[in-house]
Amino acid sequence: MEAAEQGRSERKRQAIMEAGTSAFMEKGYSGTSMDDIAKLAAVSKQTVYKHFSDKEKLFAEIVLATTDRIDGMVDLVADIPSDADTLDENLARLARQFLVALTQPQVLQLRRLVIANADAFPELGAAWYEQGFERVLATLAATFERLADDGLLRIDEPLLAAHHFSGLLLWVPVNKAMFHGGPRHTEAEIDHYATAGVRAFLAAYR
Repeated sequence: MEAAEQGRSERKRQAIMEAGTSAFMEKGYSGTSMDDIAKLAAVSKQTVYKHFSDKEKLFAEIVLATTDRIDGMVDLVADIPSDADTLDENLARLARQFLVALTQPQVLQLRRLVIANADAFPELGAAWYEQGFERVLATLAATFERLADDGLLRIDEPLLAAHHFSGLLLWVPVNKAMFHGGPRHTEAEIDHYATAGVRAFLAAYR
């Protein structure tokens, strides 16, 4: 009986998380009420408050839960082999997967939402960045350092090189998406950004 009750409670919690995500994405933080979330989750407002004491805590949990999705990207970045013959190909493959993952509509919406509320919740914004994108950059820096030690790259500042790599890839599609309200690129453009970004990166760091 207790296990069944815990299962129902967890399902309600998940429904609240999903409803909160949808509401915050659509209406923003200030435009969303706990009533909205309760209605969307098909639970009582009392149930929402039972799981989350206030809107700020629900928002923080929703935002930070998304950093778990970055684990796959961290593993991908760490696994680049030290092979001079396939370096271009391996980096291009990484670049494309990097672009596809970080230009998903929900990722871009969440980025905009976090930035919009960074003044109100600076610690949350910092935590989201540190646990997510910054973790990828740190792993990328360590990978570039390893490739440099193996003689494949020439790098003095691995973390700066990681920023350069990601900047070459993300500057165009992410900025276009931020100002247009959503993705404005095709698959062919993603391929082009990946190939051109890697070419520019290797011209500086090979």
